[in-house]
Amino acid sequence: MGADAHTTPVERSAIKKISIRLVPFVALMFFVNYLDRTAISFAEPNGMGDDLALTAAQFGFASGIFFLGYIVLEVPSNMALHRFGARRWLARIMVTWGVVSLLFTWVDSTGQLYVLRFLLGVAEAGFFPGAILFLSQWVPGRHRTKILGLFYLAQPLTTVLGAPLAGWLIGHHGLFGLEGWRVMFLFVSIPAIVLGIVAWFYLSDRPAEAKWLTPAEQEWLTTKLEEESEGKTGAKANHGKDALKAAFTNARVWVLGLVYFGFIYGLYALAFFLPTIISGFQEQYDTTFSVMDKAWITAIPYLPAAVALFFWTRHATKHGTRTWHIAGPAIVGGVSIPLALYMGSPAATVAVITITACAIFAALPVFWSVPSRFLTGAAAAAGIALINTMGNIAGFGASYFTGWIRDWTGSYYASLYVVGFFMLLSAVLIISLAARDGRTTDQVAGDGDGGGDREPVEAAR
Repeated sequence: MGADAHTTPVERSAIKKISIRLVPFVALMFFVNYLDRTAISFAEPNGMGDDLALTAAQFGFASGIFFLGYIVLEVPSNMALHRFGARRWLARIMVTWGVVSLLFTWVDSTGQLYVLRFLLGVAEAGFFPGAILFLSQWVPGRHRTKILGLFYLAQPLTTVLGAPLAGWLIGHHGLFGLEGWRVMFLFVSIPAIVLGIVAWFYLSDRPAEAKWLTPAEQEWLTTKLEEESEGKTGAKANHGKDALKAAFTNARVWVLGLVYFGFIYGLYALAFFLPTIISGFQEQYDTTFSVMDKAWITAIPYLPAAVALFFWTRHATKHGTRTWHIAGPAIVGGVSIPLALYMGSPAATVAVITITACAIFAALPVFWSVPSRFLTGAAAAAGIALINTMGNIAGFGASYFTGWIRDWTGSYYASLYVVGFFMLLSAVLIISLAARDGRTTDQVAGDGDGGGDREPVEAAR
């Protein structure tokens, strides 16, 4: 039976209000976040690469150094969010990264590009794991996959909407005396500053402080979340070294970090290099695309990916999160991505890349429902940040090594085989984690009606 069969009226109304009032706003923040960090992928093939004389390796390093900056402050940032509250900390992060993003408008050398990308990572540090932690603290486990799925829709939709927007902005070459790619950087940075200011007044740190919930809804959410936190790792380690130790010594956290590494390697290899690969179609297939043509082609894989994400997370919510909800997409993505460049036409190549994008985005929100089911409090803040840090290492690796291998071999074939390898490794690791825990490979985490309130994969502590 579906999850709704066992919910009370107050539970349904509370989750509905969170889905309508809270999740879309945090998703909008994520939309702007992902657009700002990937704007460089639209700028490079549309003027920036030529203006700054970037090689593929230099562009890859500029894309990837963002993640090194992010890693530096990611865990401390999430600990600060736990201490000071999500409302203040997420608002601070957005305003800071918006200011740094604005400076890309006037970058005029490779060195400046490296510095600004690093600083952008520092400014954004903690936003994504902070948003995951924030939403996880608002909904009980059985609803978490659904809520995170709604939040995660912002990521593929950023490219669906953002690629044409970026193309349109780039088309305004000469506005304010700026090249088109500089115009794009100018206008995609302003929303972060505005949203950061709004977030300070709009968000509430916890259900008990939300005036838009009834007292009954506040009480139900607070009671249920407190019940779930009892007995989890970190329940009694809510400060400083104890919380860090609880997260950093938990084997499950490290294995999940490696699983996430594989998915993020694939995600950012596509995010940063797909526009460049599409530009390469012109020479490869003797055709010509306008800036808007390339923008729309870049967006094609991400709309089906958003649809796949929506229905995949709905299925996981209804039946309980299983190993195959994560391992299955990893296998599909790992097999499909190396095949993309063996296709005989742009349409066939983009079709295979679409399959890969669907696989990656279907798995990610389901994956993120797992850590918060065995970590709580400050340990959850540290653990989620640690997992995301490993993903950011993959983001740097995918960005830099994809470009470096392209310069070395003269094509993207070897680069995409590396992507396929890491995604298949993610599948092997999540299956191994379930097997080591003594569960069947059907049970990764329990949420939804199919999973009840079971604990997630148990690995050796």
